[in-house]
Amino acid sequence: MPKPLTVMWFRQDLRLRDNPALLAACAAGSVLPVYILDDKHAGDWPMGAASRWWLQQSLIELDKSLKNKLWVLQGDPLELLPTLMQEQGATHINWNRCYEPWRIQRDKKLQASLTDSGFEVASYNGSLLWEPWTNLKGDQTPYKVFTPFYKNARANLPPPELPEPAPRSVPLASCEQAADKIDKLALTPEIQWYDGMAECWQPGENGAGDKLSQFLNNGIQSYKSGRDFPASQSVSRLSPHLHYGEISPRQVWHAAQAESGDTRLEGQIEHYHRELAWRDFSYSLLYHFPNLTKQNMNPRFDAFPWRQDDKLLKAWQCGATGYPLVDAGMRELWQTGYMHNRVRMVVGSFLVKNLMHHWQDGARWFWDCLVDADLPNNTCSWQWVAGCGADAAPYFRIFNPITQSSKFDPDGDYIKQFVPELAKLPAKYLHDPHSAPANVLDAAGVKLGETYPEPVVDLKQSREAALDAYQQIKVS
Repeated sequence: MPKPLTVMWFRQDLRLRDNPALLAACAAGSVLPVYILDDKHAGDWPMGAASRWWLQQSLIELDKSLKNKLWVLQGDPLELLPTLMQEQGATHINWNRCYEPWRIQRDKKLQASLTDSGFEVASYNGSLLWEPWTNLKGDQTPYKVFTPFYKNARANLPPPELPEPAPRSVPLASCEQAADKIDKLALTPEIQWYDGMAECWQPGENGAGDKLSQFLNNGIQSYKSGRDFPASQSVSRLSPHLHYGEISPRQVWHAAQAESGDTRLEGQIEHYHRELAWRDFSYSLLYHFPNLTKQNMNPRFDAFPWRQDDKLLKAWQCGATGYPLVDAGMRELWQTGYMHNRVRMVVGSFLVKNLMHHWQDGARWFWDCLVDADLPNNTCSWQWVAGCGADAAPYFRIFNPITQSSKFDPDGDYIKQFVPELAKLPAKYLHDPHSAPANVLDAAGVKLGETYPEPVVDLKQSREAALDAYQQIKVS
């Protein structure tokens, strides 16, 4: 009896190692791998420009690892997959589960349709440490605070499973598509605005493995404290690789755990494990509260007096606010498709507190510019920094960009890299050039309002205005 042909539908799992859906497909018989660019069902959240650039490179790498036999399609999976399966004689389809609301709705419809048509459908967990319905409170409701979410997972759930190696061989079906199949997706424009990203990143499974090795060799030793300093190399920068599934969180979790033989690293590894679990927490929140992308988790913020000032928003987007740490972060984002986590909090706070802009303005800009744009993490992080989301502190967080800069970039190395027009200023004034005497500015070649902008808002006044607004919705 001939073995079945299984369609392996790649989505956010663009790898061969530790890919449960792929392993099951290989064990069953021949495999027809396919990727579908689905902009139809994404609604308000089709992939942004930086994400599309990354996706193109990642698909190229995946296709190479599959001996150029990856099918690449564009359109509605509900129409494309049944047609492909019928034409190619496939009887089974496997995929790893996705958790964004629009993908869940689409996949449920597709599974029902395929099953009704006589196809065998199987799905797996290839993206999370603990799936959203497994880590619940005793009353079976979801956690809204991270610490008990994490403690319950560690105490009462099985630890993340050990990652599986890549299949020894993938019995691939033939692919009849032309060599330019990925180019036909037109993921990147003719204008090569993405050169800076290409210099910083190596998308694909091999790039993910290299990035993990770099972190374990050079970063995890100082992760707990060093992760707050944007000029250091203490963070993993694995977020885009995790988002596209070029590496699984189980691989990362256990690779870090393997370093625990050195007792000096136990605290560092535990802290890193917590950060990996934060990713699961965001996925759990969006799974259980699917309207988070457009609704405040704390409904009191529905009455918050957000401002709409296109000039201020543009200054923030372009890194021209007059506050060096904010400007450095926004320019890093534009140039590299990435921003250090500490700086993300600072620029986010500046937008929603000092400029009083709605957090969704920031979420949409990040969505377009980040190579690690991830709907659960992006949404929950912006709601957190705005104060309207889960795990909010009992006060209105407002990060002062000058004091944050002085504390976490004391020598100004990060600022000098991305705001080079200030590089000749002494460190004393680098964090707040507007406090520098005229002769110091002249010696550094800085002309406020010309070579570097004046502050777009006053920190003290804008902070007081935000606190006043918060008090109004707090007592209402």
